[in-house]
Amino acid sequence: MTKLKKGILIALLIIIIDQVFKIWVKTHMILGEEHKIFGNWFIIHFTENNGMAFGMEFNLEFGKILLSLFRITAIVAIGWYLYHLSKKNAPFGLIICVSLILAGALG
Repeated sequence: MTKLKKGILIALLIIIIDQVFKIWVKTHMILGEEHKIFGNWFIIHFTENNGMAFGMEFNLEFGKILLSLFRITAIVAIGWYLYHLSKKNAPFGLIICVSLILAGALG
C-alpha cells in the first residue's frame, strides 16, 4: 500500500471516529455537561462552536458562506499538499501528520 493510500486511510478512520463521538455526545449529553474519562486529565465536555477554530466567526451577512468557502479551500489545499508529499517520497511521519490535519479540517 502506498504512503498516500495509508495517509488517506488514516484520515478516513479519524473522521469516522470523530463523527461517531460527535453523534454520541449529541444524543447522550446536554449542552454544558461533562464526563470525566481519566480523572481531570481527559474530560468530554459538550459545547457547540458556530465558527471555526477557537470560536472565531465572520460577523458578516454572508459569514457562514465565507466560512464554508474557506473550509472547502483549506481541504482542497491540504489534500493537494498531501498528494504532492507522497509523490516527493516524504517521510511517512509527515504524511501521517498532514493526514491528521486533513481529517480535522473535514471533521
